[in-house]
Amino acid sequence: MKLSKLDRRRRIQKRVRKIVKGTPQRPRLSVFRSNKEVYAQLIDDVNGVTLAATSSKDKEVASQKGTKIEKAALVGEKIAKLALEKGIEIVTFDRSGFLYHGRVKSLAEGARKGGLKF
Repeated sequence: MKLSKLDRRRRIQKRVRKIVKGTPQRPRLSVFRSNKEVYAQLIDDVNGVTLAATSSKDKEVASQKGTKIEKAALVGEKIAKLALEKGIEIVTFDRSGFLYHGRVKSLAEGARKGGLKF
């Protein structure tokens, strides 16, 4: 029986999360992509805390004109700025089962451009 898209993504997500863990020094940069928006969080899995979060719904990003891919790059730059303010330079990238393509790739490149290393 063929898996639905959501079931396939959840299976990949579980497989990756067994390996990828966020620590206070190197948090996990988790990406979620919906049909309209893109969200990013820096997560410390050891303490179970979200250190920083942003999305394309934020006023700074939503007010910008452009495609969803361009807005995803802005979200990546913003999460990088928030991370650097908290003294975080290195993160672990978690694409949450999404393909590294389109908005997910654009967000990652925006975060790298903002100064994050992963």
